[in-house]
Amino acid sequence: MARAAAEDVKVLGHLLSPFVIRVLIAFRLKRVEYELVDVRLAEPKSEILVKSNPVYKMIPVLLHRGKPICESSVIVQYIDEEWSDDGGSSSILPADPFDRAIARFWAVYIDDKLPYLIRALRWEKEAAKVTELVGQFRQVLGRLEQAFTECGKGKGFFGGDAVGYLDIALGSCLGWIMALEKGKSVKLLDAEELPPLAGWAERFLAEESVKGLVPDADEHLKVYEVATARTSATPAA
Repeated sequence: MARAAAEDVKVLGHLLSPFVIRVLIAFRLKRVEYELVDVRLAEPKSEILVKSNPVYKMIPVLLHRGKPICESSVIVQYIDEEWSDDGGSSSILPADPFDRAIARFWAVYIDDKLPYLIRALRWEKEAAKVTELVGQFRQVLGRLEQAFTECGKGKGFFGGDAVGYLDIALGSCLGWIMALEKGKSVKLLDAEELPPLAGWAERFLAEESVKGLVPDADEHLKVYEVATARTSATPAA
């Protein structure tokens, strides 16, 4: 059961963004209530977004006590530190400094590789390039499976016995991975090729802290179809 936040807590974003999903999972783990404020990302962007994140003008933004904090990884770490005395919930980042550094390294790797591959595969139509991108995607997931083996130390999650920082970083992308598999008729997170990571994904999506926050493939595909229709309808300059 969520506990009310002592201060005003707002998240600027929308539910289909994996970066926003990270923040919402972190709040659920910490049992902190928040208000999700939907903002416009197309021009002209929402005034509150431009004012709160004048550098990148991107989501998510956490407004805590009226002060903005930007970038999902920074926000998740802030949540972990700010609500450390949280009535019994566990820490999101590892307690050991070395383990914490390794988790941050792999989180940077995820953000460096997956968003690009998701966008590229989402819009690519040429069969040969789709095949190439699928190969790159599987290679990245293969490396992340190795990271899971090392960081999880034989337990169910990257964070060990419970969902942690790396689980949130990768797990927030699972909706788009499933959508790409369905929309492109490809296999990315293959249970036969990557059984430990596929098993982790099932456990992650079944967690109470995650249920209902990671949209399914159909929800993502609806957005993709709308965006594609808009692009097709835009006249060439």
